[in-house]
Amino acid sequence: MAKAPKYRLGDLQLRIMKVLWEHGPLSATEVQEALGRVELAYTTVATMLRKMEIRGLLSHSVDGRRFVYKPAIRPETVTRSMAGDILDRLFEGNLADMVSHLLTSRDVSRDELVRLEQLIARLKRQT
Repeated sequence: MAKAPKYRLGDLQLRIMKVLWEHGPLSATEVQEALGRVELAYTTVATMLRKMEIRGLLSHSVDGRRFVYKPAIRPETVTRSMAGDILDRLFEGNLADMVSHLLTSRDVSRDELVRLEQLIARLKRQT
């Protein structure tokens, strides 16, 4: 079985991916506007889009004189990869330690605890 590619995205890369997942194909100018950061230069966004395309995160089509970028990977793929990377690097693959850390280091609502209990119960039934 082929090993799934690993994606380690920086903050800006992840924000760009979220914009494209939410809005669909956009030009560099549209991505810059959707990011909503005045201090982020057009050239910075355009350069990042090109780099992300080289990495296989995005693809583009040509519309007149502008490139229109779209995600080449799904959000679940990035989530799975980045979460797995954190699990492996910080918790040496120990899921229980990671979950314990998250539950004790953050405020967890009663609703979230109920959802977690339901998920665990469903997974227990499947095994």
